[in-house]
This record gives sequence, structure tokens and C-alpha cells, in this order.
Amino acid sequence: MKKRIGSYPRVRVGGGGRTVVSQAGGILLVETVRKTGLDQAISAALTPWRRPRAVHDPGKILLDVALAVALGGDCLADVGMLRAEPAVFGAVASDPTVSRLIDSLASAGPKALAAIRTARAQVREQVWKLAGAAAPDMGGQVVVDIDGVLVLAHSEKQDAAATWKKTFGHHPLLGFVDHGSGGSGEPVAGLLRPGNAGSNTATDHIETAELALAQLPKKYRRGRRTLIRTDSGGGTHEFTAWLAKRGRWLSYSVGMTITDAIHHAVLQVPASAWTVAAESGGEIRDGAWVAELDGDVLKGWPTGMRLTVRKERPHPGAQLRFTDADGLRLTCFATNTTGTPIAQLELRHRRRARAEDRIRNARATGLRNLPLHDTAQNQIWLEIVQLALDLLAWMPMLALTGKARKWEPRRLRLRLFSAAAQLVTTGRRRHLGFARHWPWTDVITDAIRQLDALPNPD
Repeated sequence: MKKRIGSYPRVRVGGGGRTVVSQAGGILLVETVRKTGLDQAISAALTPWRRPRAVHDPGKILLDVALAVALGGDCLADVGMLRAEPAVFGAVASDPTVSRLIDSLASAGPKALAAIRTARAQVREQVWKLAGAAAPDMGGQVVVDIDGVLVLAHSEKQDAAATWKKTFGHHPLLGFVDHGSGGSGEPVAGLLRPGNAGSNTATDHIETAELALAQLPKKYRRGRRTLIRTDSGGGTHEFTAWLAKRGRWLSYSVGMTITDAIHHAVLQVPASAWTVAAESGGEIRDGAWVAELDGDVLKGWPTGMRLTVRKERPHPGAQLRFTDADGLRLTCFATNTTGTPIAQLELRHRRRARAEDRIRNARATGLRNLPLHDTAQNQIWLEIVQLALDLLAWMPMLALTGKARKWEPRRLRLRLFSAAAQLVTTGRRRHLGFARHWPWTDVITDAIRQLDALPNPD
């Protein structure tokens, strides 16, 4: 008689255990909501939309959807996984109640959006105070990256249109505060636009920048301590003039399109004027040089603008463009920062590539698809996505250390949020017991202790 041997042990499925909680690691996000006071702020902001004798609070409903999105959901119905665990997430509204709230907020239009955004701004300032040395403004400057993202649509949704990449969908503009190399980033602006919206539309960039500035603490809403970075889509006369306007005086670092005039000016730069580019660690960037342009190419642009160009050997397989020269790839950006070597300014602008990481995280957190039909509804969804991304940025900033603080949403879900736990009730208190053999149980429990040590909101 032969004994059957398989690669995995055979496990029989029977009745469910009532004391086991799935997605128990989501308690980290729940505690972040509680310690930052986000629940109180959102609840107060959405009070006008609470119906008489309503059972569920509109702020709690909206935060439940944001928690579901942070845990990996991509539609309103995914709030059901929170409803299944009332011991951790409390009472969760039914799907029809959630849909009715989204419709009500969408009907209110700018009024509802302003209420949500004001509450987020208030909580953000408090979170940065709690974070201390880990806050994004500890370096003396706040960096806001603005970039567009294509969101594909597979049905005829309102304002969905053909995009410049020959796809179909929407083209929102997003803004993120950069947390530097030691962290991630948090969203501060989300402007929903049709798919055929231009990449370099100055009015859209100005509106997105205004939304982003309104999310920052008041002292960073004007002045050189706030840096706005964009790709070449922001390199327009109107947008740079708005950034440098008297009384606003923002710092900026915007990409520029290589025009014929710039290309001609690059060809006139003597070899002695080129400086080797730098890397983050201070070493030389191999095969890259930078130089500053002046003269006629700056006519018509704001006073104080500096124009820097970089030439670099293209990576193997890359195709050169008509605007490249001598077999080297050319890129250009403009800034109004003075007193800093151009190699450091170019390195600072190159770090704008972190915005691509933020966009990838946003796609993995509810922005892969806009699940609703009307534009007003999807704008509310975009605010929910930003709430979810806020929590995914604030929790590591307040509770995680070392490499764990840089984990992206997918890794946080796989290692922390998906951990199951046993629910034990004793002395009228509920306790979650995580399995000791789970590789990241120590990370979860240490993070809980960090959050518990924070002061409770006023």
C-alpha cells in the first residue's frame, strides 16, 4: 500500500472560528485614525449631511470606505470586509447607506469637497507635530510634487475621453508631499479631469497647486520654504509667473521642453562651462554633465529664473530624440533658487521621479479605476483615495521605524494588515492576540506601542 505524499499538507475546511479576526493588522490604521483625531474632524465636517435620526455617522461611513481602500479594496462594496469584523472596525453601514452618502456628497459639489479637505488639512498639521523629527518639514522645506496620471475607463463614464496615449479614461492631476528618502509621501491635491485634458494646461496646474498649498500648515502656504516641482507639463509662462508672483514667492523647480532656442543655446555652451552631475551620496554621476543657460532664452520668463540643462549618455537601447545633441540625451528645468550649485539643483529636480512611486501606490490604492459613473461621484472617490493614502503615509511616519517605514501599500497589506489574530475578551476589554510565528508580529506590536504612546487628541 502506497502512502500519498504532496507538496502541501491537506487541510479540511469546516465551521468557522468565531474568535478569529481576519485583517486584524488593520488595527494599525484604526489606531492612526483615533490618535490623529481624523475621525472627529471628518465627523464634524460632514455634520450637515447627517440626516435626522440617522443610525450611522457620515464621517464614520466615509472613513470606513477609506479604510477598505487602504486595505486593498477598489469599490464601495468592499467596505463589506470591515462589516464582517465589528470587533475591530465597529458598526459599518450597509451598501445602500454608503451609496446614498456618496450621492449626497456628490450632489453638494464644492461644499462637500471643501468640508473634507478642510478636515484633512487640520489633521495633517497635527500629524506633523506628532511626527516630530520624522515630519516632512523637518529639513526646513516642504516639497510638493505635481504630476498627472492616466486612469483608464472600460465603460462610458462621464468625462471619460480619449487620452494622449491613445487610451480611454480620465487624466487627473495629483500633488504629493515628498517625505524624502526615508519615507513615502502623502497626497495633498487631486484634480479630476477628462481624459483629453492637456498635460501642460496652466490653469489646471495653478488649481492643483492651490489645493496642495491649502493642505499645508499655514506657514508653508507662501514663501521660499515651499518648493513646487513638476515635469515639463508645468513649464509654462503662466504657471511659473503664478509661482513667482509677488506676495506668493514660492520656490519652484519645473521641467522645460527643449525648444529650438534652448537647443541652439546648448550648442553654444563651451566645454569648460559643463559641470559633472552629482548623485545622492555625493559621488559623481557617470556620463552626465550640467550647465546653466542665460541670455535670450530667458526673455519673457519671470525675473530670477535660472535655466539648467543636463546632457547624459542614454542607457543601452534608448532612442535619441531630434532635440538631443552629440549622441547625448538633453533635459532641461527651470528654478528660482539661488546660492546653490547647479549640480545640487539638478539632483534635487531629478528626485521628482519619486512622484512616479507615489502614483504607483495610488494606483494600488483605489486609483486603478474610477468605479462610479458621474464625475461628481468620482471626485468624491478621489477624495476617499487621498484619505486612504493619508493613512498609509501617516501610520508608518508615526509608528514604524527602519526599513518598514519605507514599505509601500502592497507590502504593508501583505505583511502587516493581512495578519489574523485571536480575539480575547476579558475584564470587559477586547484584546487581539497575533500569532507568534508570523514573521512580522513584532513589527505590528511595536507599532501599536508607538501609537499608544502618542497623546490622545483634544
